[in-house]
Amino acid sequence: MAKELYDYIQNIISLDEQAMQAARDHQLQLTKPPESLGVLEEIAVQVAGITSELTTDVSKKAVVVMAGDHGVCAEGVSAFPAEVTAQMVTNFVRGGAAVNVLARSVGAEVVCVDVGVNADFEAPVMAGEPTHFVSRKVRKGTSNMAHGPAMTRAEAVAAIQAGIDTVEELVSKGYRMFATGDMGIGNTTASSALLCAYTGLAPEDAVGRGTGIGDAQWEHKCTVVRRALELNLAQTDDALDVLAKVGGLEIAGLVGVIIAAARHRAPVVIDGFISTAAALAAVRLAPAVKPYIIASHLSEERGHHALLAALNVKPALHMNMRLGEGTGAVLMFQLIDAAIRIMDEMATFAEAGVSNKED
Repeated sequence: MAKELYDYIQNIISLDEQAMQAARDHQLQLTKPPESLGVLEEIAVQVAGITSELTTDVSKKAVVVMAGDHGVCAEGVSAFPAEVTAQMVTNFVRGGAAVNVLARSVGAEVVCVDVGVNADFEAPVMAGEPTHFVSRKVRKGTSNMAHGPAMTRAEAVAAIQAGIDTVEELVSKGYRMFATGDMGIGNTTASSALLCAYTGLAPEDAVGRGTGIGDAQWEHKCTVVRRALELNLAQTDDALDVLAKVGGLEIAGLVGVIIAAARHRAPVVIDGFISTAAALAAVRLAPAVKPYIIASHLSEERGHHALLAALNVKPALHMNMRLGEGTGAVLMFQLIDAAIRIMDEMATFAEAGVSNKED
């Protein structure tokens, strides 16, 4: 690991246990039976520990959509052509994608970051569009992991740094909560490979349908993942090496987003399969980030449950979604806002003149 990244990770601190206990104590005084708001109460306690504040203002929030292409698309693992990545980036920036619509509904900013798209974008044109676009391109797509490493170690570190730099800039502008989003045709293949490499799961249990492939293409995708693992990872348990060899530029970028959010004591909401693969990579690199992660939803993608289990986190939403982009994470913003408002606005038994439970 590069020394600068190692030093940055060392500055991530544990959650504030006193603030968490204060949140639990406050909840016991609210006009409701203990723990009757379930996950909302758990979220409020976690956010208090993250921010050291009983109630905190996270109204300025952003979903960071990292975009990158994958050389493994040459193996025919996706139902969509690779050029869709660049086309969807333009759609994000113009505000027309599902994540844009959902982000507007909860007052969140969409920040689209080109960390590895195999295309050039006209910066002046993109800058005039409604969504914030950032170019932090490390290279134009990964290499084909079925024939060799997807990235060099230095490129993986550079992509992580791109995510860190994005969050650093947003924090300087007052953003207090983040969500992870992704765009990259072929990235379910890379995420499946990461899941197998980090947990030992067989490809048949990790590989899903991605963009909607049929049975024959799914079997081929399993074969490609197995080949990539055998070729690249026969003798490694180095988390960064795994990320470089079978990961993706946008996945590494999301690792940086998660690490930087934790470094700045900001909640980071992970989306579906791709984001959770990035979260597992981030935790393997920097275990201290784990308590800062809030899981949003359970994706329909086959391996997502295994990724969540490996992280030991439980998603709040079960909505049969598998789009990616950060859509599930953005929906979770509203529940987090609700949990914080309960802490801030709900009357205590004493304030409302309501009798509390007898001991």
